[in-house]
Amino acid sequence: MSRTSLPATTKLGFLGAGQLARMSALQAFRFGIQIAVFSDRTENEPVQFMTPFSTSGSFDSVDDMVTFAKECDVVTLENEFISSEILKEVQEKSGTPIFPSPESFSLIENKLIEKQTFENAGIPVTPYKLVKSKEDLEDFGKEYGWPYLLKSSKGGYDGYGNETVRDLNSAAEAFDKLGGSKGHDILAEAFVDFTHELAVQVARNETGTVVYPCCETVQENHICVAVLSPAPVSDEIRKKAQDLAVKATEAIDAKGIFAFEFFLTTDGQVLLNESAPRPHNSGHYTIEGCITSQFENHVRSVLGLPLGSTKMNR
Repeated sequence: MSRTSLPATTKLGFLGAGQLARMSALQAFRFGIQIAVFSDRTENEPVQFMTPFSTSGSFDSVDDMVTFAKECDVVTLENEFISSEILKEVQEKSGTPIFPSPESFSLIENKLIEKQTFENAGIPVTPYKLVKSKEDLEDFGKEYGWPYLLKSSKGGYDGYGNETVRDLNSAAEAFDKLGGSKGHDILAEAFVDFTHELAVQVARNETGTVVYPCCETVQENHICVAVLSPAPVSDEIRKKAQDLAVKATEAIDAKGIFAFEFFLTTDGQVLLNESAPRPHNSGHYTIEGCITSQFENHVRSVLGLPLGSTKMNR
């Protein structure tokens, strides 16, 4: 890793103090800079012991996070659980830039807006529809077949906030469970016949864009348990997934590290399923597997540094 001209007083703040922040913080230390962390817990978070600049507060409190952000040069995210509206207010009141930007994050934090954003950019996505009633649930099943998936529009990850529905009765129960009857936006998403689940990480900032190898993820109960990189598919398919991932970052004017998950269907389509505005479990292999890990490029991207090579170590 090449050294930079960043002052030793540079302080990178993390909203979130879990394992992803810890792995990014380890890379930040290699640049000779300071880190600060903000957590909604007072102790026992993976990164809190690594820095004297550890703050506890509420992720719902603008004032708490403004106070934290004012002590940092740049703030970045460990997770996607803080609303873009709050992040925007924190950035405006503190004067500290947050990356990914609240504007970019606002285009993917809601699964409906995310689908529409990527679809409008010409990126193929899995079939979906906003459902608001029992009639909508039934109509979607008739159009795309049973079973299908119901998703909370916000806050879901690793299977949480998702329900597989096999008939109208289970769909109605899941709709209520996910908050649809309370006015929460619920997305219906068709199952597609696929041969592989693929993932691509992309780092992007004003110095350029780098894309990691297309990998295959092995899922059990919606949780990634293994990653194969490069994915055991054709060069053409891997390049298609990488190109779509880069196109997706351009569609939201991303700055930071982003992950994109795809389905490779039985008829050869590459469909974008979901995205994440942070380091991703499908990219953990890059720590040992690539010249520059996703965590180092997370730090580089948000600090405006030249991005590192994503080639695999062989």
